[in-house]
Amino acid sequence: MILTVTPNPSLDRTYEVPSLERGAVLRATGDRVDPGGKGVNVSRAVAAAGVFTTAVLPLGGAPGALIAKLLGLQGVDVTAVTIAGQTRSNIALVERDGTLTKINAPGPELTAEESALLLETARTATGRPEWIAACGSLPRGLPSEWYADLVARARESGARVALDTSGPALTAALPARPDLIKPNATELAQAVGRPLATLGEVTRAAQELRSRGAGAVLASLGVDGQLLVSAEGTYHGTAPVTAVRSDVGAGDASLAGFLIAGGTGAKALASALAHGAAAVQLPGSAMPTPADLHPEAVHITENPPAALHLSAPALP
Repeated sequence: MILTVTPNPSLDRTYEVPSLERGAVLRATGDRVDPGGKGVNVSRAVAAAGVFTTAVLPLGGAPGALIAKLLGLQGVDVTAVTIAGQTRSNIALVERDGTLTKINAPGPELTAEESALLLETARTATGRPEWIAACGSLPRGLPSEWYADLVARARESGARVALDTSGPALTAALPARPDLIKPNATELAQAVGRPLATLGEVTRAAQELRSRGAGAVLASLGVDGQLLVSAEGTYHGTAPVTAVRSDVGAGDASLAGFLIAGGTGAKALASALAHGAAAVQLPGSAMPTPADLHPEAVHITENPPAALHLSAPALP
C-alpha cells in the first residue's frame, strides 16, 4: 500500500486550445476537471495501476468536497483533514503542440492547529504503508521545515519516504534522511546552487544531495529522460513519446510507477519512465492504466557517459 500526503491539493481545470493568444477570446477544443496536487496525482496513478492507496490531504469548501468525490470515483481512499479555508483551484491551458501554461492559485493558509493535525493524521491514517509519498508545495502557514518533521515521524514508524518538493522545503528535509527525493533538473540545480549541463554534472549534484541526507535521487530531465542515483548505482533511462498531449501530472505518474515497482533499482526506473511517457500522451492530468504502458520501449543504461550533454542546461 502506498500512502500519499499532499499539503496543498487543488481542483485542476484543464482546457485544450489551438494556440494561446494574449488578450483574445479562446475557444477550447476540450476540457476536463481533475483532483490535483502532486501527491493526489501519485495516488491516482497508483490506483489506476490497481494498487491500494490512501491520500491524506487538507480539504475545505466546495472544491475540497469535489476533490474527495472525484478521488473516490477513481478508487483512491481519502483521509481528509477539514480546514477552514477553501481548497484552491488551478487552471491549465494546453496548446495543440503540447505547450502548457499553468495558473496555480496560492491555496488557503493553514492554522497551526490544522498543520499539526495534518502531520498527526499522516502518521496514523493507515497501518504500515510500503511507501509514504510526500509531495508538492507547502501552503501558507506551514514552515519550510514541515516536510522534515513529516519525514522524521514517518521514518520513526518504519515507513520509507519519497519526497517530491523543491526550494527551502527540500533542502530543509534532507537532514531528516528521506529514502528518495525526486527533483527535476531545475530543482536539482537550485538545490546545489550551480548550472547543470551534462549527465556527469547531474550525477555529481545528485551525489551531493545524497551526502546531505537523501537516500536516492530520481532526477527528471524532461526530454533527456530520467537519472537514478542511489547506493545500488547510477542508471539513466529514456522512453520514446510519439506526441505530447499534456504533461500535467506526468512527473507524478512517473513517481507512482517507480514506487509501484518497488522503489529501487533499474526495474523501478523503467517503470517510472513507462508511466511518465504514457501520461504525457493523455489529456489533462489523466493517469495511465496498464494498457497505456509500453515498457518494451524503455531504454536503461548503467553508468551513462558523463560527458553526455542535456538538451538545455538546467539553471539554478
